[in-house]
Amino acid sequence: MLSEIQAKLLIVDDLPENLLALEALIKRGDRIVYKALSADEALSLLLQHEFAMAILDVQMPGMNGFELAEMMRSTEKTKSIPIVFVSAAGRELNYAFKGYESGAVDFLHKPLDIHAVKSKVNVFVDLYRQRKAMKIQVEELERSRQEQEALLKRLQSTQSELEHAIRMRDDFMSIVSHEVRTPLNGLILETQLRKLHLAKDNAAAFTMEKLRAMVDRDERQIQSLIRLIEDMLDVSRIRTGKLSIRPSPFDLSELVTQLLESFAAQIAAANSTITRFAEQPVIGVWDEFRIEQVVANLLTNALRYGARKPIEVHVYSKDSEAFIEVRDQGIGITAENQKRIFQQFERVSTNHAVAGLGLGLFISDQIVMAHGGRIEVESEEGKGSVFRICLPL
Repeated sequence: MLSEIQAKLLIVDDLPENLLALEALIKRGDRIVYKALSADEALSLLLQHEFAMAILDVQMPGMNGFELAEMMRSTEKTKSIPIVFVSAAGRELNYAFKGYESGAVDFLHKPLDIHAVKSKVNVFVDLYRQRKAMKIQVEELERSRQEQEALLKRLQSTQSELEHAIRMRDDFMSIVSHEVRTPLNGLILETQLRKLHLAKDNAAAFTMEKLRAMVDRDERQIQSLIRLIEDMLDVSRIRTGKLSIRPSPFDLSELVTQLLESFAAQIAAANSTITRFAEQPVIGVWDEFRIEQVVANLLTNALRYGARKPIEVHVYSKDSEAFIEVRDQGIGITAENQKRIFQQFERVSTNHAVAGLGLGLFISDQIVMAHGGRIEVESEEGKGSVFRICLPL
């Protein structure tokens, strides 16, 4: 409602009785009237308030009404305030022209016509309220436009995220399909071959030595499937905040030694070597199973991308932290890729011939962060990589 917009009116006259009489004419409940006995007082009020209009007496000692109006017109804050002059002078044209040149929009002549005063004030107050209401509407429209723009940007961002998520899902399903099929196809082919030997009563195909080789191949394929399933389960646990950490004291150097022994077959298959450097025991309280999982992931990546060159594992402590570094001399990682390899389903190589779901580094990073630590990476494309596990002691 326009009537709810409060209007402030300024009246300026050097005679207090004139101010009181004019105030009585124009004052209402939805208006506030400010009185000034001089131009200086008026200027002070003009700097403090926003007025709907100003009624100025022309003939005042010091700065007169015309001079005050000119000053108001030259100031940004007050130049748009409608000015009505009050004068006891006659209605000569020259006098009126001087008033309009000073910035007046109307004149009131003494003795004041009560109806004329009220009518003019009502008009200017209504115009002020309409301007204020329009300004409020424009501001609301601008706010609404900005909100809509922000919403549109959020929707576009969400759409991009959804499109990225769909691409990731499709890529993930493609990788999962490939990774799961590989060991399953191996098991199926082995089974079909054995059935064929059995159908031909080929006992020579099932000597103890050949049976051991069959069991080893089956175990590798089954372990590969188990690792895929465990990785997917770990991602689910991380997403739901249910990744459990069970800390207990153990020696990192001993853990790495035992892990390298279990990696003997993988190291041989990769035609590589891994050398351990550990100057002394590094004992701390961490989840041994989870830290072993992290180191195993880094070793697996080093063997995959290490270009069959020697790999080094360094275990040491410094200040209040323990460190495990896995150094390879492989394909390296670009600076851009270093920022994304710890995300889900991201891999150093986009070559699907390289096994893996792209979850290992993501899971490893989450495990180390759950211990209050971090994983650092130093690498240059074509010059190998250093992955450093940093754990608090």
